[in-house]
Amino acid sequence: MSTDAVLRELLVRQLDHWLPGALHRSRRATLALAYAGNDAGSADDALRVVAEFADRLRGRRLTVLVLADAADLPAQLGPVEATLPADVAVHVVPGHPDRLPVALKAAGAAGAPLLTVVDGGEPTPALLAAVTTGRPAELLLITEPGRSPRPALTAAGFPLVTEVDLVPADGSPARLFAYATGSDRGLEAVKDALWAVDEYAGVRYRDPADPAGRLLDITLEPEPGPLRRELLAELARSGPRTVTELRRFTLTSTVYRAADATRALTSLLTSGAVARDPEHGRLGGDVLISAAGSTV
Repeated sequence: MSTDAVLRELLVRQLDHWLPGALHRSRRATLALAYAGNDAGSADDALRVVAEFADRLRGRRLTVLVLADAADLPAQLGPVEATLPADVAVHVVPGHPDRLPVALKAAGAAGAPLLTVVDGGEPTPALLAAVTTGRPAELLLITEPGRSPRPALTAAGFPLVTEVDLVPADGSPARLFAYATGSDRGLEAVKDALWAVDEYAGVRYRDPADPAGRLLDITLEPEPGPLRRELLAELARSGPRTVTELRRFTLTSTVYRAADATRALTSLLTSGAVARDPEHGRLGGDVLISAAGSTV
């Protein structure tokens, strides 16, 4: 399985989470899929997910925008599009993701739920300004690793961002997957999906926030070593933090899930790398954690 296959599975899982909520929240919603190259393979998968929610679409309006340079895209999507209910409008737009602002405006996407997928394009200010007109707005961004999109996504108005490098075992180029949202539940769903995809995919993760750049196998119980280092670095930067604060840091600033923080903290306490106050009892959210040797 390639990085493309992992990314398709992540898209499918996030659509499964996003679409019911969007349809419940509003009578209209927009799904925008923009591809920098001529391969829009995941668009088929996205439309199949939409077809599975046909019964929930009654009385709602879902617009699906597909932007790509693939000349045969209408023919490629035709068989899947034929299975969609009349409540779904599919618009195929030739071109690069930089045409997305015009396409979103023409589709009337502003002011209603909007999930945008940009595969290979740059998160330019114009693109991000268009994407954030959704209410609420969510963005899946796939780009080259090496330069974090987090500052641009945060500045655009996305308070919650996560990012991870997908590194193939066969030595082919890595890709960076980023997700930006204002929804805690959306972020938690993406984190759950990251660790639930096929662990035999031939792809490993690398947390851009980990200075050591250690590669992680995809598994429901990821190796906590990098997270231990990141928690220690956070305690060194910020001083003592409660378990709740460290779980929040883990969710919002690392590739790990909030629940993984508890395992990592337990390991750090056992090794003596950190101390807790109170010293005994359940590792509850109000327990204060400090680096060993610091004053609580």
